[in-house]
Amino acid sequence: MTARRRHVDVAIVGAGPAGLVLANVLHRAGVRVEVMERSGRAEVEQQARAGLIEHRVVEFLREHGLADRLLVEAGRHGWCEFAVLGERIHIPYGELSGGAGHWVYPQQFLVRDLIASLEKAGGTVRFDCPVLEVDTTGARPLVRCRDEVLAADHVVGCDGPRSTVASAFPADMDGAVERRYPYDWLTVLAEVDRPVDGIRYALHGAGFAGMMPRTSRLARFYLQVAPDADLADWPESRVREQLRLRLGLQPEAGDPRLGRLTEVGMLRLRGLVRHHVRAGRLLLAGDAAHVLTPSGAKGLNLAVADVADLADSLLRLHRDGDEDALAGYERRRQEDAWRTQEFSDRLLELLHLPPGGAAESAFGLRLRRERLARLSVAGPEGELFARAYGGAGRLHHAPAAPVA
Repeated sequence: MTARRRHVDVAIVGAGPAGLVLANVLHRAGVRVEVMERSGRAEVEQQARAGLIEHRVVEFLREHGLADRLLVEAGRHGWCEFAVLGERIHIPYGELSGGAGHWVYPQQFLVRDLIASLEKAGGTVRFDCPVLEVDTTGARPLVRCRDEVLAADHVVGCDGPRSTVASAFPADMDGAVERRYPYDWLTVLAEVDRPVDGIRYALHGAGFAGMMPRTSRLARFYLQVAPDADLADWPESRVREQLRLRLGLQPEAGDPRLGRLTEVGMLRLRGLVRHHVRAGRLLLAGDAAHVLTPSGAKGLNLAVADVADLADSLLRLHRDGDEDALAGYERRRQEDAWRTQEFSDRLLELLHLPPGGAAESAFGLRLRRERLARLSVAGPEGELFARAYGGAGRLHHAPAAPVA
């Protein structure tokens, strides 16, 4: 059977937040877009990942009519606390940044909203549609699926670190700069008996731990573990004991009480930035272009920043005929990726103690306590941290198209 062949302006591979935001913005502006996703719809809409959306990202989504449900259902968040040496140091980053706080909204909720918004506007996502190959031998790239071939003016890979689109880059444009961190995080999604009021980072001699809000009855937890640790060595009793110890959980003082652990996994911590995110008519965004640790909750937010920038360039090219519109995309995205990686890396250094005995641990904790005290008050250090953490400013993007 011969696969049918169609032409689109932009083929988007991957229906995560990056691909769906890009598809919504382009489709509403009249660009012919096709989204292909290897997984089924139920899996895509239920996969729990990030949960903190930056101020600048929410403003972009609002301007493009993509935040209606988020603005109604999400909670605002503008502070975090660091537990160290028996103290809890409160950092009001929303106040210190001039109002740049987060919105607490699970990623799967945002994905659900973006799919619904695209469909309402007449667009579609082709689920259960893995891309088998991106062929670049002709004048335009061909995206081959099981039953169809799409000829596209541009193909955008929003399909994660093992991107099929990235694999189609020429050999001399492949590769990345990468760091493997000397520790990993055990990740837990747990039911709680009350909402988590705010983000807590715990600096402890036994290792870092984190507690993050998600919904009124769910919270995300992290535990520092040895690199390449085996999940089998972490039975539920050990996980609960270490969360209680490191986070200093006190239900009688207002902390949540942990219920059922709904998800336990192991996250191998690494950072990665590809050498190139554009090869002619092929473009990368989100995790296909860079990989971030969860430190600072930057992954989803940088992915949306990528496609806000890319949508601007593609609209100027396809709608306005600006042949140079994509010229600066790679430079801008790499600069932003490295700025974000540097912030995430700096926060990781703050949260994790260097190796050593009890004396080294005590010294390191005291140094970090002094630094945190400076970040918690108005001044250059506190304001710089707050603006970077909360996502102050605006994304590089085109004006929103009128919504019919």
